[in-house]
Order: sequence, then structure tokens, then C-alpha cells
Amino acid sequence: MPLLVETADGVRTLTLNRPERRNALSGALLEALLGAFAEVEREPELRAVHLTAAGTTFCAGGDLSDAFQNADGFLAGHLGREAFARLLLTIRKCRVPVVCSVQGDAMGGGFGLAAACDLVIADPAARLGTPEIDRGLFPWIILAVLLRDIPRKPLFELVFLGGKLDAARAAELSVINRVSAPGASVTEGRAVALALATKPPALVSLAKRAFHRADELDFEDALAYLAPHLSLNLLTEDAAEGLQSFLQKRAPVWKGR
Repeated sequence: MPLLVETADGVRTLTLNRPERRNALSGALLEALLGAFAEVEREPELRAVHLTAAGTTFCAGGDLSDAFQNADGFLAGHLGREAFARLLLTIRKCRVPVVCSVQGDAMGGGFGLAAACDLVIADPAARLGTPEIDRGLFPWIILAVLLRDIPRKPLFELVFLGGKLDAARAAELSVINRVSAPGASVTEGRAVALALATKPPALVSLAKRAFHRADELDFEDALAYLAPHLSLNLLTEDAAEGLQSFLQKRAPVWKGR
């Protein structure tokens, strides 16, 4: 199976499972990921997603042999590549936070896949890069994600020179949230996902959508968009529970409403 799926403690773990191909993104893997995220939307008991990979490489990018086969014609190949764009949008719009653990190289599409997630924990030995230009290609689709995460001049240098960021530089540019202890990116990423799973689910879902939407607006429009969300927040049962538990000095029991 190109994707392994496990669930525990409110966290759905998705593991890229093509280590023999350095977890390159084949059509089958993309469809499996899209299907897995669709299932998350249908399962209200889930509180977070943890994206990981088997083997020593997180993801080498698109499977070039798969991309150039086009056995069903050019249009089918084009639509298949569009699945990757849909996946990046799906991750951004997922109702629960998505935490990514990068334990090795994340190149090209693999870099974009990690960057599309809400939080990224990377091993000290991890590298994130855009080598496409040296293969006569360009990181067209992931540029939409990277433009929102990396300042313009460092990004221009990265994509036009086909460079690679080590984990420390990626953290400096805020491409990732933190560098884990050696060999601990998966363990630390899961710990973050579990911490997110303890937060009020109704609020987390509302806030995640608003966070990404407001990020795309200018200041005045962002204020106009966000202000009504406070009223919506105060109407939730979880808000009432959070305030009551604080006053009563006890742990809150979230209802997700």
C-alpha cells in the first residue's frame, strides 16, 4: 500500500509508504492521500493529522517515471498532476491541524507537501529543496505554497538556483517550526499532534479556517473578517466550558460544539 493509515488518541497518522522509491508522489499515492483527507472530514472524533513517511527520505517529490508515462494520453496525465494541486489545497482547508514530520530529504513536491501542512518538525539532517530547474522543470505548483512561507528574495534564489535548505536554515526562514533532536522528528511531531488533539475541537476548526483566510486579506479586510468570529466563538459550548473550568480550577471537558 502506498499509504499507511493509523488512528489513536484522536490523531490520524498518514505514512507515505514507498520507501523503495524514496516516497515519490505517484498517482496512486496522491489519490490515497486525497481519500485519506476526505475521510478525516467525515470523522468528527479526529482532532489532528500527523503526516510522516517510511524509510530515510520524507519525499523525493513527484515520481518522474509516473509523470512521463501518460499511458492514457496527455489530458489524463495533466489531470493526474492537478491532483497534487488539489492535495495541497485540501491540506490547507482540512478542518483539523496537520502536523508534518520530515525525517529526511523533502525535495520538490515533497517540500511543497510538507510546507502545505500547518506545523512542520524536521530532523537536523533533513534537507528541503527545489531541484526542478536542473531537470528542465520548475516548481510551478508548490510555488503557491512557498510564496506564502518564504521571503521573496531567498525564495527566488532557491527556485532559480535549484538550492537546498538544511533544517537550521529552513527554521530561520520559518519554513519549518522547529528542528527536532536527532532521529526524533516523528516522535516530536506526534507529540505536537497529540497536544493539538487536547484543544477545543470546535474552536480549532473555526480558527484554522479563519487563520488561513485572514492571512490572504489586507489589514482592514482581515479585521472585518475576523471580528465576527469572536462572537461565533463565544456562542460555542466549548467556550462556556473553557471559562467555567477555569473558574472552577478543573480540566475542561470539550464537547466539540
